[in-house]
Amino acid sequence: MADIAELKLMASQVRRDIIRMVSGANSGHPGGSLGCADFMTALYKNILQNNPADFRYDGHGHDMFYLSNGHISPLWYSVLARTGYFGVEELGSFRKLGARLQGHPTPDKGIPGVRVASGSLGQGLSVGIGTALAKKMNGDRSLVFTLHGDGELQEGQIWEAAMFAGAKKVDNIIATVDYNGKQIDGPVDHVLSLGDLEAKWRAFGWEVLAMNGNVMEEVVDTLGKARSMTGNGKPIVILMKTEMGFGVDFMMGTHAWHGKAPNAEQTEKALAQLEETLGDY
Repeated sequence: MADIAELKLMASQVRRDIIRMVSGANSGHPGGSLGCADFMTALYKNILQNNPADFRYDGHGHDMFYLSNGHISPLWYSVLARTGYFGVEELGSFRKLGARLQGHPTPDKGIPGVRVASGSLGQGLSVGIGTALAKKMNGDRSLVFTLHGDGELQEGQIWEAAMFAGAKKVDNIIATVDYNGKQIDGPVDHVLSLGDLEAKWRAFGWEVLAMNGNVMEEVVDTLGKARSMTGNGKPIVILMKTEMGFGVDFMMGTHAWHGKAPNAEQTEKALAQLEETLGDY
């Protein structure tokens, strides 16, 4: 396991990767990717119990992760590469014609770590719950983790899945919601307010935790606590407050960078704010 200082150093490098990948492709989603970098770094470095060198699609005996908000793929690809799933140099192929690392993750080209296509919002929780049930049926005590955007919770399928998991006591899944309050069309409350999310998840039979997803210490502690709460008859959800674009001052506080690439000048300005810690690809 990495200590907090090591995790922070990796998260900074991951943020550099995100900016460089999106800039290099002149396409992609930097805002949410930057905001969730601390979470994904902690998840893959300290929480998931699996072996990158032994990736298997069935995931038996391994903790499994599904990225439901698949548009933040540059973040996921960076973390997968930086934790040994494939070579870091491949990050330079992001969104290139014929490359494995497309704008939304897909398993058809065999990306280690990626088991399903995602980006069609609302589906990841259903997939995660199905996987968690399969683990139970197979006597597999490992866990399933999922990540979702808050705007994604406007999809009805999320709540059908939430109702099912609570009713069926699917207690080997930990879902996390990136609760940054912004989506592609503006503030979530202006597009379609989610109301009292904590009360809603509890009403569906879930245990609810909350954390600041941009404070590494809090991320590590909360994920560890969530893991300790599994197996007690209830699924678990973490409401994770983040700042879209975190780490780059001109990308924070706005939804404008949800899905827009920085130009050369903006890329240079962003990278100047992010420490290179593990070496650029």
